[in-house]
Amino acid sequence: MSVFPGDARSSPTSTESLCRLGREVLRLEAAAVAALEARIDGHFAHACEILLACPGRIVVSGMGKSGIIAKKIAATLASTGSPALFLHPAEGSHGDLGMLTRQDCLLVLSNSGETAELLAILPVVKRLGVPLLAMTGNPQSTLARIADCHLDCSVEREACPLNLAPTASTTATLAMGDALAMALLQARGFSADDFALSHPGGSLGKRLLLRVQDLMHCDTALPKVAPATPLREAVLEISGKGLGMTAVCDDQDRILGIFTDGDLRRALSREHDLWDRPMAELAHPHPRTIAPEALAAEALAMMEKHRIGALLVAGKDGRLLGALNMHDLLRAGIV
Repeated sequence: MSVFPGDARSSPTSTESLCRLGREVLRLEAAAVAALEARIDGHFAHACEILLACPGRIVVSGMGKSGIIAKKIAATLASTGSPALFLHPAEGSHGDLGMLTRQDCLLVLSNSGETAELLAILPVVKRLGVPLLAMTGNPQSTLARIADCHLDCSVEREACPLNLAPTASTTATLAMGDALAMALLQARGFSADDFALSHPGGSLGKRLLLRVQDLMHCDTALPKVAPATPLREAVLEISGKGLGMTAVCDDQDRILGIFTDGDLRRALSREHDLWDRPMAELAHPHPRTIAPEALAAEALAMMEKHRIGALLVAGKDGRLLGALNMHDLLRAGIV
């Protein structure tokens, strides 16, 4: 009998019925994943040890829906420090098995554990002496018995009202694959910098790779004035360089202060006759600075924490090297 409300053959179309069915699917899939926690045991640790010892690549294989999950697991492994690729088992029987070397290990996915296309390539796998790991929903299956290490991904039932379409089983297998990948990541000491090397594109790569020195304005594009510069000239410098502020530096480019658009508004709200006042009297002393080699993401975090729109870039000797503002981070895709 179906655990779903109503008859699976009927077509419930009311909002209440559709939402009830959707919630039941999520409940079943969440329960399937939660049940895996008790199976993170010696078998899981053994699988991790095999994969960590693998001098080659982790070749992941599966057929049908399990194949789609296998592709995702291979992609996750490859992006987190464990070189991996996907092998289609049917194509493997027609030449693609040549991509499997004696240095590799093979991770196969099959809910039944009896997938014919996978069983067909096992003789070659065994002849190569490649370690075989299996993730199945049947601990008594052929794949489970032949594997050097088996991980039980069985589920009580599918989330499909007919208990047929792979749903809870594929979700559970994917979660177990994530558990393997993250355990390996930690064991390898894989860092954010390592992660960035395999994710150079998109906002993720930018957040991890871009440095302040890649974005900062410098040389003639850098707004700076001397402490004796009157306000009227400092405003021209701010407007001309377009960063909404100017640094105040001595003749050795040592940073003495900063003056922003906000400082100008606040100063004029208190006193109107300021245009001839020198920057030494109006600038905010001891401004926040950042090193040029710092990550652009660190600059964003500093701006957000202190609620400021721009930062001066300083060398270890305190001399001005550059400047950047929130718009620079926006354009670079950091925000």
